[in-house]
Amino acid sequence: MERGGFNGVGPDEEAPALKPAPQQRYRTVESHDRAVVQMAPMEFGSSADGSASASAGPRYIKPGTNLRTDARMHMASSNGRSSNGSQGDSKLELFGFDSLETETKLGTMMGVFVPCLQNILGIIYYIRFTWIVGMGGIWQSLVLVAFCGSCTFLTTISLSAIATNGAMKGGGPYYLIGRALGPEVGVSIGLCFFLGNAVAGAMYVLGAVETFLDAVPSAGFFQESVTVVSNTFVNGTAAGNASTISTPNLHDLQVYGIIVTILLCFIVFGGVNIINKVAPAFLIPVLFSILCIYIGVFIAPRPNASKWITGLSITTLKDNWSSDYQRTNNAGVPDPNGSIYWDFNALLGLYFPAVTGIMAGSNRSASLKDTQRSIPIGTLHATISTTMMYLLSVFLFGALSTREGLLTDRLLCAAVAWPSPAVIYAGIILSTLGAALQSLTGAPRLLAAIANDDILPVLNYFKAYEGSEPHVATLFTSFICISCVIIGNLDLITPTITMFFLLCYAGVNLSCFLLDLLDAPSWRPRWKLHHWSLSLIGALLCIVIMFMISWTFTVVSLALASLIYYYVSLKGKAGDWGDGFKSAYFQLALRSLRSMGANQVHPKNWYPIPLIFCRPWGKLPENVPCHPKLADFANCMKKKGRGNLKPNIVVMRYPEIWRRENLTQIPSTFVSIINDCIIANKAVVIVKGLDEWPNEYQRQYGTIDLYWIVRDGGLMLLLSQLLLTKESFESCKIQVFCIAEEDIEAEELKADVKKFLYDLRMQADVIVVTMKSWEADPDRSGGSKKDDPEVYRNAQSRIRTYISELKEAAGREGRPLMEGRKQVVVDEQKVDKFLYTMLKLNATILRHSRMAVVVLVSLPPPPLNHPAYCYMEYMDLLVENIPRILIVRGYRRDVVTLFT
Repeated sequence: MERGGFNGVGPDEEAPALKPAPQQRYRTVESHDRAVVQMAPMEFGSSADGSASASAGPRYIKPGTNLRTDARMHMASSNGRSSNGSQGDSKLELFGFDSLETETKLGTMMGVFVPCLQNILGIIYYIRFTWIVGMGGIWQSLVLVAFCGSCTFLTTISLSAIATNGAMKGGGPYYLIGRALGPEVGVSIGLCFFLGNAVAGAMYVLGAVETFLDAVPSAGFFQESVTVVSNTFVNGTAAGNASTISTPNLHDLQVYGIIVTILLCFIVFGGVNIINKVAPAFLIPVLFSILCIYIGVFIAPRPNASKWITGLSITTLKDNWSSDYQRTNNAGVPDPNGSIYWDFNALLGLYFPAVTGIMAGSNRSASLKDTQRSIPIGTLHATISTTMMYLLSVFLFGALSTREGLLTDRLLCAAVAWPSPAVIYAGIILSTLGAALQSLTGAPRLLAAIANDDILPVLNYFKAYEGSEPHVATLFTSFICISCVIIGNLDLITPTITMFFLLCYAGVNLSCFLLDLLDAPSWRPRWKLHHWSLSLIGALLCIVIMFMISWTFTVVSLALASLIYYYVSLKGKAGDWGDGFKSAYFQLALRSLRSMGANQVHPKNWYPIPLIFCRPWGKLPENVPCHPKLADFANCMKKKGRGNLKPNIVVMRYPEIWRRENLTQIPSTFVSIINDCIIANKAVVIVKGLDEWPNEYQRQYGTIDLYWIVRDGGLMLLLSQLLLTKESFESCKIQVFCIAEEDIEAEELKADVKKFLYDLRMQADVIVVTMKSWEADPDRSGGSKKDDPEVYRNAQSRIRTYISELKEAAGREGRPLMEGRKQVVVDEQKVDKFLYTMLKLNATILRHSRMAVVVLVSLPPPPLNHPAYCYMEYMDLLVENIPRILIVRGYRRDVVTLFT
């Protein structure tokens, strides 16, 4: 392997483009993407014939520059010549990263909170909730609401943890589950969740149509009357009178439902932007109608009020406190000869769709401006606010009307509302239509996201490419919705929705539980409220609710998911996402660990496994195998003692003794070790200041400063995060320094770096400092050295003396310039340039990080055909007067990832 620049490429050769690993599917950065931060590496190498080429200083690549870089954050070629020959042979490169989408995105309010609110405040609240209170009584209704609310709250906690663990693409819960549990589980649960959303659209449409026909009975093409004989016990008293109640005809529901679904599909075809524009028009009347209900409850009974409405009364509340489960007909009207018997479990299946709107925001994750912020905040606020509203409504409705009124008057909310029932009719219709729009918008995007992952070839028809709407998926969703509308029975549809949503919720909780249990270094969610026990309780609660509602529906839904899982296993394409199951195999099965191999480890599952070089310099006492604190430092690089069997990082002490003891063999040994590590594809961490390294009882206060000069796959960032997990460093903060030329747009550079760190879930302050390059400093290039510090002049003098000795020996023996048994090439101008660059970098570190707890800086690889003695002088100048420093070099592999 040839090495020459900071990125390990020779100075006069065109570096080959690095191919991304086949399992990665990241998009490369195009010339039209947002700004790409790139710093030119310090050029250490020289050509074999001694020729030198000009080197460009640090530069900032602005938008529109014709640049393509590997999206896997590999160290890319940076020393190729431009077409006009003006580009230098190497550049100081900071990093590259996947560009994110730049179109207008949605915020927390319109992207998450409003869709969740529209789905939760739906048809169940308006035309089924009073009936639920009447059937289950106040205390069981409170238990019902709290039970379902706890399930959705715990699921929201798990959803927030995974969503804040990195950048999130489209697909919502499917994306989260698939990346955590694998493509087979993700596709199986994702398709079931898609069906749940599609069927939910039918539920909302039927709710809107039923309300319309109840409000305007004459609009029905068919008429139907149901006679109710109230000879059952109501509140312990037998009522023998009969009453006739008009209910919408099934065929009317079908006809109007199909028409409404088609109209909604036309709106959905207009795209998500149109949905967002009309969303307030649907939501504001809904909120107003709820306010009207509350006003009407507090001023009831009004003149001409129904005989069942008593107003808020303690007596009514006591009468409705206990449950009164009865038989009903298919329309839900109490009937002693009815075919349906209701109990708590049946009410659970009917009510649960009222709280399934928590996924409405995550379904549109590709359209969100900031998923890591919007999904947790918007979803949690919607969940808590609506749960409180439902709990309050149980008391209000239970104290408002008699049991008979709660059970027979489906539109009791409208009857009590102020100033007129028409307000509630409008609110119900707009609420359900708005929720239907959200379902018909989210479901196609979910299906398109599954298809775009290219796991199942049969789903290729539903793909939607970047910037386009999923029209085919929308048509398919509309077909499913219309098919369910034809069924026409709201109470038969809701248990189906419940099962699919609960299956998805259980998958989200299990995903978070597994990720928390494995606790890989890449698992760093910003959401601090989650805990593995909460995720486990949430998953168990979902499963319990499924079986409580219906064993039959549960078995059918699990069987469907299992069939899809089996089909994906047989026909699906492999998707290497570094999922949790692979991580479990990686940690728990030694045979799987060996078969996978260290080079195939995904960044999500990567663990630093140090190999300590104890006596590379041979000057320690015989009874001391290595520096006592070298093992302590290596332990700081590990996360709870986990990892591979094969070391991937070489850890050694910086040879501070070489000049003091005049050990002239150390430079060649030092360079050989680094070169061997590069060839063997091992990362390198060199520690200076072990005498001052704290033990586990010495708490440090201050900053951990990173001078990130070379893309190393994120190793330096990962090490800083691992240090924070130790008690001695947990009170420290991380600072990332970006070194740029004086004419760089510092604020734009800082913003891009902060965005990159945010997507990596890394809390750090970003500081941009300027450093004048060799070419930009006329004193350096002109040869004036009068202002150089003594340490710089001494290093120059020693190098010149050493090179003179090499030349004298070569001339005396009539051979090329040799160091040991290796031929070397010396360019004295470049030697001065390298010394100057190291001097400036050292001065920058001392100016900004003199009080830092520890400093991390990129390790420049030894230049090709360069004297090892010169390289040792460069390194000495870099670490001069810095008490505690880690010099880090990655090995061209990612150890952190942007994606969840």
